[in-house]
This record gives sequence, structure tokens and C-alpha cells, in this order.
Amino acid sequence: MFRLIASLLATVLLITPVAAQQVYTAQPSAQQLQEAPVLLVDIRQPHEWVETGVLPNAILLPFNDPASFLKALQPHLQAGQPVALICRTGNRTARAAQIIAPELGVPVIDVAGGIFRLMGAGYTPAQPTRAQGCTIC
Repeated sequence: MFRLIASLLATVLLITPVAAQQVYTAQPSAQQLQEAPVLLVDIRQPHEWVETGVLPNAILLPFNDPASFLKALQPHLQAGQPVALICRTGNRTARAAQIIAPELGVPVIDVAGGIFRLMGAGYTPAQPTRAQGCTIC
């Protein structure tokens, strides 16, 4: 099952495996992130979502510590669905993906370059909403 999902994601997102524990790095476009069969999670802090904007299909969930993040993520998970993490530049997601992948048991995708890479490619992020999980919107 995981090989099928990884194969699909490799085609859609051009992922590259970076560890044996199902962590991948990808540089998808904003459109690919919005169409891919993944749970997209923006792990930045609330003030960053407001300052920079977000992808409209992202769940907004700050990564402060692994335990509370995983607990808050649980209601959003669907069986077998990969999780894609995005932040500002990709540094936080690279670390977070390595930490949470063993706990989730599904492929975790680190969106390399983060929202800044997408903006550099011409994407204009949307304003965050409470429905996405923004606590200061």
C-alpha cells in the first residue's frame, strides 16, 4: 500500500526519499499541493500565517512540540493518507517530518522551500481562516 502511495506521490509531487522511515522531500507547485491526495499541514506560528498567507486547503497547526502536535493532528488524519508539511522556508518541516514520521505510520512529505519558494514562483497565498485552524484570524 505504501509503495502505491509513494509511487503516486512521486508522479504528482516529484518526491525524493530522504530516510527509510517514509520521509520524503518535494518541491511541488502550489497547484500540485492543492490537488494532491495528501493532508497538507502548515506548521508555522499563527502570526506567520497572517503575515504571509497560506494555501487555502492547508490545516493550520503550529509545530511547538511533537506530542501536542501529534495529538492535535489525530482528528484530521485519514487511514493511509500521506501528510505534507509546509512552513516558511522548509527548515522546520525537515526537522518535524523526521520526528513525526515514525509515529504516524504514513508517508510524511517535507515541502522544500516552504511558502517562500511558492511565492517566489508567483503564487499569491490566501488569507488564513478560522475554519483552517487560525486562532488569531
